Amino acid sequence: MKKINHCFFGASAFSKPIFILSIFAVIFFICLTTDASAKSSSESLSQPVFQVVPVSEHPFFEDDLDFKHLEEAISGSIAYYQKLPSTRKFSFGKDTFSAAHLIRSLKRFLSFIEKKPSGKELSVFIDQYFYVYAVMQNGAAKSVLFTGYYEPLLSGSVKQTETFRFPVYSRPDDLVTFASGCRGKTEIGRDTGNEIIPYYSRQQIEEKGFSGINASPIAWVNDPVDLFFLQVQGSGKISLENGDLMNVHYQISNGHPYKSIGKYLIDKKKLSKETVSMQTIRAYLNAHPDEVDDILNYNPRYIFFEIMEKGTVGCFNIELTPGRSVALDRSTAPAGALVFVQTQKPKVDTSGKISSWGRFSRFLLNQDTGSAIKGPGRADIFWGNGNYAALAAGYMKHPGQLYFLVLKPE
Repeated sequence: MKKINHCFFGASAFSKPIFILSIFAVIFFICLTTDASAKSSSESLSQPVFQVVPVSEHPFFEDDLDFKHLEEAISGSIAYYQKLPSTRKFSFGKDTFSAAHLIRSLKRFLSFIEKKPSGKELSVFIDQYFYVYAVMQNGAAKSVLFTGYYEPLLSGSVKQTETFRFPVYSRPDDLVTFASGCRGKTEIGRDTGNEIIPYYSRQQIEEKGFSGINASPIAWVNDPVDLFFLQVQGSGKISLENGDLMNVHYQISNGHPYKSIGKYLIDKKKLSKETVSMQTIRAYLNAHPDEVDDILNYNPRYIFFEIMEKGTVGCFNIELTPGRSVALDRSTAPAGALVFVQTQKPKVDTSGKISSWGRFSRFLLNQDTGSAIKGPGRADIFWGNGNYAALAAGYMKHPGQLYFLVLKPE
């Protein structure tokens, strides 16, 4: 039997995905996770978090988008529930509902929005037929901090060239997972042949190259900073030289904890806490190329990818819908559930810059998570790809309200 060198593996050596995760989380929190298995959120709830909101305290259920993409997101959650045992239970505070009931709940809501109802009609419908849940404080929904994440687009090639020389690695052959501790927690390590030790850090991986870590590049890109942010986001697209578009997804990490380069830049007084964002981090790195390696290597965590036909997929193996999927803490929030939010989104001027922030409300589906998203007071909206998505994800850190909706049992 191989010896597992446990003394090197702390509690933070492994954490479970996304995929998910946000640009604001890049700066302060994020640590990607890897488990895409379908588990009931009720399995990990230690105590009820959500309460039924009295009808008198219901928000006005108005949606700022058309319902086409909402229908797609709802269909994704229905497909997720259909793969589970019909009796699988999901907790909404003290109440539990089966997967079969949540399917009925989403189908009932879906059939209603096909009529393209107004906000007033939606509110009357929900008030009558649905329970509304939230974290309550002093008789009102408690504030939630909203951030955002997106799907980056990189330029690349399937072959290494002078331009495309930074590898996007698949899982190395010597990277292994194993159960550790009394509860069988999954850890990540490197198999040396006679013992398992911690896997290489980011700096060691960069120094050794693909031959040194027994990993095959699935593509090569032209910018190490783009690659770093791809790893933080957990998935993205690579536009290849031949015109093809490659979807790359988080496969596994090297098992090291995430250390925020945004916080590092703040601590070093190179950026201020008030102005730090994905965009300002990029600007600093572009202006100081001699510091790039040291800054990126401050974060020892490294992500390995796989190619998939689908676009961005969340931790419940549901394909995410831009503007309609949200990442929540899977230990407290019921997987796949219908969500209603009220918060702010950016307004962009003709030059492509944010001119202001405006209130909006919208229905979303809980289809992802991330270890940066802890507790019921955090939510991370998936914005998709493109310039607007990057801006929204890069700068969004606004308070708002979040509600869960479930059909009342007949």
